[in-house]
Amino acid sequence: MNIMTIAKSELILGGQKSGKSCRAELLARQWLDQNPAHRAVLIATAQPWDEEMRQRIARHQADRAERVPGMTTVEEPLALAEAIRQHSHPYTLVVVDCLTLWLTNLLMPAEITTNMPLQPMDSAGAAPLLIAIQNASGPIVLVGNEIGLGVIPLGREVRAFVDALGRLNQDVAAACQRVTLMAAGLPLTLKDTQ
Repeated sequence: MNIMTIAKSELILGGQKSGKSCRAELLARQWLDQNPAHRAVLIATAQPWDEEMRQRIARHQADRAERVPGMTTVEEPLALAEAIRQHSHPYTLVVVDCLTLWLTNLLMPAEITTNMPLQPMDSAGAAPLLIAIQNASGPIVLVGNEIGLGVIPLGREVRAFVDALGRLNQDVAAACQRVTLMAAGLPLTLKDTQ
């Protein structure tokens, strides 16, 4: 295994299936291997709203259990800052997977009707999360999607979501010591202030 240094806080961005979660799992496995007192907790933000998503979550759980058997999972789709505060300890690495689904849960809850407008999200809305990241007593790894590299999406709600995610990614990147962009399973370090 390629030995990676573990930052106090790292944001891992990339497209779908770019290797984001695999990198986070590698960091968690490496953390667990360093010291028998180390623990790793994954805060999962996905919700099983349909059969395909239920299957996807089950597949991720099985794969993760095989790749990082010592990591426990906590499901928290909304109260992310509180979950980070609750599980962060000096000997515990916290992985959040993923910020994009968390933001989706906040801005576009599945139980709303199609006539309801997208809820606003700005830097002030992300403040509790940013404070939790900065105050984490152990290392934290956050996974999120970079979706703003393509064409401007059709539809006001989709454009608003892409804008909100872009702002969230910028805010979290500013709060983290390291930012890594994943493409084709390869990491590119965008920021490292360790």
